[in-house]
Amino acid sequence: MRELQELVGWIIGKGLSTDNIGDILKGVAERLMMLGYPLLRASITMPTIDPLQRGVTVAWSRTSSISVEVQGHDDAGQEMFRRSPISYLLSNGLQFGRWRLPTDKNTAAYALLTELADLGASDYLLKLIAYPEGTALAGVGFSLAGEGPTGFTEKQIADLDIFLPALALACYRIAATRVAADMLAVYTGTRTSGRILSGQTQRGEGAAIYAAILLADLKNFTSLNENHAPGHIIAWLNEHFEAIGQPIEQDGGEILKFMGDSLLAIFPADMENPAEACHRTLSAAKKAMEANAAVNRRRLEAEQPEILVDIVLHVGEVFYGNVGAARRLDFTAIGKAVNEAARMEKLCDTVDRSLLASGAFVSHFQAGFEKVGTFSLKGVTRPAEIYALAK
Repeated sequence: MRELQELVGWIIGKGLSTDNIGDILKGVAERLMMLGYPLLRASITMPTIDPLQRGVTVAWSRTSSISVEVQGHDDAGQEMFRRSPISYLLSNGLQFGRWRLPTDKNTAAYALLTELADLGASDYLLKLIAYPEGTALAGVGFSLAGEGPTGFTEKQIADLDIFLPALALACYRIAATRVAADMLAVYTGTRTSGRILSGQTQRGEGAAIYAAILLADLKNFTSLNENHAPGHIIAWLNEHFEAIGQPIEQDGGEILKFMGDSLLAIFPADMENPAEACHRTLSAAKKAMEANAAVNRRRLEAEQPEILVDIVLHVGEVFYGNVGAARRLDFTAIGKAVNEAARMEKLCDTVDRSLLASGAFVSHFQAGFEKVGTFSLKGVTRPAEIYALAK
């Protein structure tokens, strides 16, 4: 009992000091072997809230290093889950399962058990521990595969209940922290989520920064809403935002928000030398236009409507921080430069060009642009010189 209590203390300490579940699993497996468990393999499986992942399994084996297996939401991921011991327990309302290998009548139904039997495993234990309701982190699965003619003893199985609650709690702490960081990044962007997690959560808190601005607006979306089902509209919108958003992120920009059929992105710049950020912004804009055109070519081949995009580029000082109501904040960029970019977008149809840039933005380029006119922007005192890509 003393050794198990020491294991519990070790798990709690690691759960507070590391964010690596693999490190904890490796330490637990090694200590269980020292306690006489005939281990071949141990694993921890948890669901995720990641939009691209259904669940993650971290596994330790006696003959190899820690491995991580991700189950997706696609058909392959669904089939992998359906043919798993965890699925069997959940489908039957069970918290614990034991399979004797290789003769158990249910072994053949699960690819994992067949693989373990081929490696010499004679016993497989799986224990599920539920978490409080309220999130997709429903619980954790802990499994042990053992060897030898008898596998695990009844005492070894009973002793799982001594240390598994601590292990489940450590996994929950790590997973909850990771979910907070990963999902905040999905909804607000990597740079912004870092600021929020560091404690910048007070309304009005932020800073003035210099940045290149990219504003993209999908055209004729109102008429599409009137003529097509909402499900089609959402799918098309996501397809175009994916095409436009990828080059923005690849070139170091951050999408701050989606506004209906528009998106706003910034590329933080050095105020003394913003040329580098402006060049990255133009690169992203060109690639976004090309990617959007490729989506439309596929769409036309499928006899579906094309959706064009207008893009505006500007550079200037913005306030980057928390704006909103006391209990509902938005971490975004506002200011004169953002307003000017929004006004410039209205000129795309006027001059019949799909990519426009301000004089301030174009000043950082030697060539590649041509002036299309000087225009008064609503709410802006001075007329603006507007440029388009040279033909």
